[in-house]
Amino acid sequence: MAKYVYDFTEGNRNLKDLLGGKGANLAEMTNLGLPVPPGFTITTEACRYYLAEGKVPDGLGDEVDRHLEALERAMGRKLGQTDDPLLVSVRSGAKFSMPGMMETVLNIGLNDESVHGLAKQAGGNERFAWDSYRRLIQMFGKTVLGIDGEHFEGALEALKGDRQDTDLGAGELQGLVETFKGIVREQAGMEFPADPREQMRLAVKAVFDSWNAPRAVLYRRQERIPADLGTAVNIVAMVFGNCGNDSGTGVAFTRDPGSGQQGIYGDYLQNAQGEDVVAGIRNTIPLQDLERIDKRSYDELLEIMATLENHYRDLCDIEFTIERGKLWMLQTRVGKRTAAAAFCIATQLVDQGLITMDEAVTRVTGDQLAKLMFPRFDAEAAKKRIAKGMNASPGAAVGKAVFSSERAVELAGQGEDVILVRRETNPDDLSGMIAARGILTSRGGKTSHAAVVARGMGKTCVCGAEELEVSIEGKRFTAPGGVTVSEGDVISIDGSTGEVFLGEVPVVDSPVVEYFEGKDVGDDDLVRAVDRVMRHADETRGLQVRANADTPEDAARARRFGAQGIGLCRTEHMFLGERRKLVEDLVLASGEQERQAALDALEPLQRADFEGIFQAMDGLPVTIRLIDPPLHEFLPDLTELSVRVALADAGAGEATDKDRELLAAVKRLHEQNPMLGLRGVRLGLVIPGLFAMQVRAIAQAAKAVPGARPEIMIPLTVAVQELEAVREEAAAILAEAGVDALIGTMIETPRAALTAGQVAEAAQFFSFGTNDLTQMTWGFSRDDVEAAFFSRYLELGIFGVSPFETLDRDGVGRLVRIAAEEGRAARPDLKLGICGEHGGDPDSVHFCHEAGLDYVSCSPFRIPVARLEAGRAALSQNDSDTR
Repeated sequence: MAKYVYDFTEGNRNLKDLLGGKGANLAEMTNLGLPVPPGFTITTEACRYYLAEGKVPDGLGDEVDRHLEALERAMGRKLGQTDDPLLVSVRSGAKFSMPGMMETVLNIGLNDESVHGLAKQAGGNERFAWDSYRRLIQMFGKTVLGIDGEHFEGALEALKGDRQDTDLGAGELQGLVETFKGIVREQAGMEFPADPREQMRLAVKAVFDSWNAPRAVLYRRQERIPADLGTAVNIVAMVFGNCGNDSGTGVAFTRDPGSGQQGIYGDYLQNAQGEDVVAGIRNTIPLQDLERIDKRSYDELLEIMATLENHYRDLCDIEFTIERGKLWMLQTRVGKRTAAAAFCIATQLVDQGLITMDEAVTRVTGDQLAKLMFPRFDAEAAKKRIAKGMNASPGAAVGKAVFSSERAVELAGQGEDVILVRRETNPDDLSGMIAARGILTSRGGKTSHAAVVARGMGKTCVCGAEELEVSIEGKRFTAPGGVTVSEGDVISIDGSTGEVFLGEVPVVDSPVVEYFEGKDVGDDDLVRAVDRVMRHADETRGLQVRANADTPEDAARARRFGAQGIGLCRTEHMFLGERRKLVEDLVLASGEQERQAALDALEPLQRADFEGIFQAMDGLPVTIRLIDPPLHEFLPDLTELSVRVALADAGAGEATDKDRELLAAVKRLHEQNPMLGLRGVRLGLVIPGLFAMQVRAIAQAAKAVPGARPEIMIPLTVAVQELEAVREEAAAILAEAGVDALIGTMIETPRAALTAGQVAEAAQFFSFGTNDLTQMTWGFSRDDVEAAFFSRYLELGIFGVSPFETLDRDGVGRLVRIAAEEGRAARPDLKLGICGEHGGDPDSVHFCHEAGLDYVSCSPFRIPVARLEAGRAALSQNDSDTR
């Protein structure tokens, strides 16, 4: 029989796949002897069975019964016992943290009888008991029965008026319970279930179902969390932070998740349950204030925080409750952090002797590094500050203020930058948070929902800007001094300082970009941490990193960013602007004399281009792709020419004889699908002298620049015979000039990949053009389909991520592996690289390392990301080799 339920004493932190992150870490804290309320975990396997079969597994109910009985024995009271009730929480807990995305129900076991027993248990505290009961009905109604939470919140707000919820008396809360039961009766068509076991059973199913709730699906897609993991369910004996001012609840981090600085960091709320903190309903107090309120619990908490950080060897995120002076640990996990904090914490832990530099490199990611390279506000610019909140997640964000997630999604879809403004966010706001450049709330602390989710996504966020009066209904907020910001007005928020500005604030390069550019950034902790990590990644990686660069300026920047050569120099980009006319003349030439004249005009221009790039790269290899445009890019527009001539024929316009000649030529060369037409190697074979002119220009430039290392790449090869024809001519030109250069090809069609063994006999290197290889393998035209249906494919789970963003390992990746293996079998010294946009994508870089490629090539700005990920890929491989 499968085992679906584990007591906390049976698990450990290594069982996250089975027990989820929360359950595994509760078990780990239990094993460490920390004060964890007793409980047990229903495994992710049970969830997966339920989602697949539509029912819980056979035997699960019996297992839950046995573990509940053990829990009742440990606590000395039974679930829902009328005179002395045991209450439990039912909490979700997937392998990966998904803050606020799935469901939790507290206070399971309360009903009209046991509420009096709970009051007696709390020393006659009637207010506490009725407050706990109304919370159960509210959470159960929303989570389990699917009732719109506004029904409950509206009733609560109407009762409170201008008061805090803690100001409500026992009698008022008892009346609110009846109101809430009436809402359940009206909205769900049933009575609130009084049977504690039925409450628990329905809550467990609701947690399972929440795995596929729209917001959970959206969050997984955003964070690239696999959809088939499922969630565990944790059933935990309740401890209460809402018993009075000697009780409370809080969230603590073992160091600042925003900056990485060591210190006491977190939020605390007296007389509250945990949901009050993360929901931002009441503004919290800093964790340091707990020392004044309850020094004994505070000192114990600091001791536990140190224990956990040393045990996990990382920043820990902790949830705790104090019940009448007794501290309880409800959760710990490796905490989400900003990109800056990730680098600083990694190197701090090295200095503390807790991890090695190898581990430090694996603790950060290329995505985090990319975020550090985003611009920041110009400190010297004039700004009109209108408010200040908490610096919840750093960055500089500018956009139009919007007051609903739906509006944020709508405007972002139209290409607008927006700032989502709310009193506080909740999990239903996830789509708007993803769409927005930044998030601004008037309530909540640094551990509120908005802050935690924004940090996880790398979004700029300012929370708890209490000076702002936010009117969601009126679509505006007011700030001190009579400032009113309406929907559509531009604001700027600084997540590093918590400041809110009216209008657009100019931005400047980040210090990390200045560091990569070789500029002096002074004594900056973040830059020092990035430098240490990057140096170690460079020492560790096997993959070289080259740049896609077409100009001397791009080449020079690429070198500053750490490029070890150019992997793709696109010569067609050199023929834009004024030169386009020369290529047009070449393509439309009616005879040898006209064609040669165009080639003679282009050759010195090409030579100068290549000399500049060779000089910028100073002895590093430069892979030059011979011209590869769809032909129509260099021809006059067919429609425009046709209209001009037609109007002239109708007497309504003028057209020259040249226009008519051009129209005839363009019609002759017109293609229905230019991307699959006369381009690449075909263009060089059909237009005599074109490739020869380029090769001569490369050879002359190489002779003129000492140490130049050209590599000539033939584009769009499909058959080895094409490559042989061009290679023979190119080799002869190079030999005549006395220049040594590799000659290879770009693998960007499925046939080229599948016949790589043949192609390698004529090629000294392969460079995988994964942009076109992806298009041709999937049968997608990137320009046409991304806007047309990719979003729907992502929603349906057909894609986890766009195949143009991250390499499709199963299809395109398999073609790359086949070509690499068969190519090297035919030519063992075959050099292999990738030059599509995937070359700067972190996951794709790992694939290239695994596939045995020699280098990746990407745009200059992504070179640091590729360098870091290449180091991480090598360390991951080393780690797997030793296991």
